[in-house]
Amino acid sequence: MRIPGAFLFALALLVPAAHAQEEQSTAPFAYRQLDDPAKEQEARALMETLRCLQCQGQSIADSDAPIAGSMRSLVRERIAAGEQPEAIRSWLVERYGDYVSYAPQLTTLTWPLFAAPIFLLGLAVLLLRKRFRRGDAE
Repeated sequence: MRIPGAFLFALALLVPAAHAQEEQSTAPFAYRQLDDPAKEQEARALMETLRCLQCQGQSIADSDAPIAGSMRSLVRERIAAGEQPEAIRSWLVERYGDYVSYAPQLTTLTWPLFAAPIFLLGLAVLLLRKRFRRGDAE
């Protein structure tokens, strides 16, 4: 089976265009650092505590997903404008939910997550205590 030359030519034209679109970011600060090193460090510290919504296993500082680039740009733009990192985190949590933050806040919805380890540890201590007391009585 022979592939027509016009088809190959059209395909050759489309591949670089698709690749260029993929690499081009609409977020100006996705891959560009801030001029002020102190503000860049502040932005970087915040970006390392925010989860990429697409990758879910990486922070936005480490992810190459398009949404992570947009979030990095947003963080840098807001830090450059003088906004505090916790205000930016709060806005992102409000917009995307608690899942976006690697440092969840204690709220009425998240308190069981904080209380469960303490409860389980207390239960383990109680059970072990009973177990060892039975051994002493015999």
